Amino acid sequence: MKLTYYGHSSFGVEIKGRKIVFDPFITHNELARSIDVNRIEADYIFVSHGHGDHISDLVTLAARTGAKVVGAFELTEWVAKQGVSNVHPMNTGGKWQFDFGTVKCVVAHHSGGLPDGSYGGNPMGFLFMTGEGNFYYSGDTALTFDMELIPRWAKLDFAMLPIGDNFTMGVDDAIIAAEFIECNRIVGMHYDTFGYIKIDKEEASRKFTAAGLTLLLPAIGETISL
Repeated sequence: MKLTYYGHSSFGVEIKGRKIVFDPFITHNELARSIDVNRIEADYIFVSHGHGDHISDLVTLAARTGAKVVGAFELTEWVAKQGVSNVHPMNTGGKWQFDFGTVKCVVAHHSGGLPDGSYGGNPMGFLFMTGEGNFYYSGDTALTFDMELIPRWAKLDFAMLPIGDNFTMGVDDAIIAAEFIECNRIVGMHYDTFGYIKIDKEEASRKFTAAGLTLLLPAIGETISL
């Protein structure tokens, strides 16, 4: 499986020929100037919550590509009001069989208001179970014991976890989260974009290595195989 990092918490993953984008925040990310959002293709856009640093390119990307937007019920209602009709509402604990595999919505402890102040529903993470591999996209979240449920549902090949601290888990809690979800390969996200979440990447990698884990920090625009 190939994963492309678009910066912050935004990724692209292709599964069974379907192009899936997570939390598109590119145009307003100063670190992602090398990425042209108008060249990104998407069949699905999964949205963990409604904060601006996760949905700033959502409506324009969905409108241009015709991608199906998947997220919390209230968030997809808001998206529909922006003129995007191809949506699939979900909520925490539910799962759905898509044409590329099964996705289960899981707990994320965070906040989730939308940019215009309206209610965006509860934040969520997504557990992907597919014929090409299983992975967990946590979204913005604190460390939580709910993560211990993940291995009951799927054996993970990799996981995307926040490591920037301040607004989410930091490196130390992400290491514990990796133990909870029983996953040795972690792709870091939600770090360096703003002053509040800048990290020492070398130190972070050392801590993960000391814990017997692999921390992957692809450059923005880089595609890696997992």
